Amino acid sequence: MPGPARTPRRRHDRPREQVLAAAMATIAEHGLAELTMAGLGRQVGMSSGHILYYFGSKDELLLQTLEWSEGQLGSRRRTELARRAPARERIDAFVDLYLPDGRRDPRWTLWLEVWNSSQSADDDVRFRQLELELAWHRDLVVLLAEGATHGELRAVNPDRFAARTRALLDGFGTQLVVGLPGTDRRQVLGHVGEFLDEALLP
Repeated sequence: MPGPARTPRRRHDRPREQVLAAAMATIAEHGLAELTMAGLGRQVGMSSGHILYYFGSKDELLLQTLEWSEGQLGSRRRTELARRAPARERIDAFVDLYLPDGRRDPRWTLWLEVWNSSQSADDDVRFRQLELELAWHRDLVVLLAEGATHGELRAVNPDRFAARTRALLDGFGTQLVVGLPGTDRRQVLGHVGEFLDEALLP
């Protein structure tokens, strides 16, 4: 599960994108409980029926909002990872984008809701969720393999190590987004950094 919401403010010309941007803004400002079809309709000048025409259900709206949000963050992630910088430094950038900013981070709030609703969802919904997960996984695999090839990182099985690293980040990220007492982002970054140094530095 990835990263904090950093959605740029800009004009959205297409009605569907207007709704997705409004949904993310509402979650960021008021939380998921305040997100309703009627409220979104008022924000974008549509009826709730019009919004249902585009999305069919609130669960589908949330999943599409997550897909839209992840698409934006994915572009930023690829730019960060393509920089001419040491592999270990770029892994830190990956981690920074992956983890939530803190309690009630809107993107992570969406992830938690999609995870929860996927228990009763069909295979298509779970496959779409998996594709979002795999985008992060593939980028980390490439970075690990590249760092090992250039001698910057210890050689590991990149696929297995990426899976374990993402599980570690998901665990810490969940603690951060729910506001577990005694857990803060700086502390989490320290734990993750120590783990990566011990496992990857030659």
